Amino acid sequence: MPVMSSESTVSRPEATWDGERRALQLLVVDDDAAQRTLISLAAKQAGHAVTVVSSCADAIRELRTRRFDCVTLDLMLDDGDGTEVLKAIADGRFAGSVIVISGMDAARRTGARLYARSLGIDLQSLPKPVDLAALRICLANLGKTALGLPVVHTWGGVAADSVAAKHRS
Repeated sequence: MPVMSSESTVSRPEATWDGERRALQLLVVDDDAAQRTLISLAAKQAGHAVTVVSSCADAIRELRTRRFDCVTLDLMLDDGDGTEVLKAIADGRFAGSVIVISGMDAARRTGARLYARSLGIDLQSLPKPVDLAALRICLANLGKTALGLPVVHTWGGVAADSVAAKHRS
């Protein structure tokens, strides 16, 4: 994995398109090394390109210089509040998705969602420690919508919309 700076790393998948999905360009913003590792490994295993940063300053720098499809964002960072990153996202007219992954209580995550909405950002929220199954579903759905395809939830290899269609006929 090439190192971009002392705080930022990037990994690119071998193929960015396989006919059914497109690799997302994902920015992981978290100051907790274990959570950064879990989130980035889950995304890489799903075939996405991952850039990892641990601070508000590094996240804002990356958002100003590169294009991302999705940002996973911790709200409590060593050098500031994740809402500073949300403001930079809005200022940069970021068109991707934001997934807040935070150890804050549900009320504070809801507050962040309302603040983001006031900035024109629609975000999803997951509590820490991150539920990898929920994260994988979020990323899979984002990959589908990036292609203009319908969202398909899968659990254990069974496509939920196919099962529902069988029961309708």
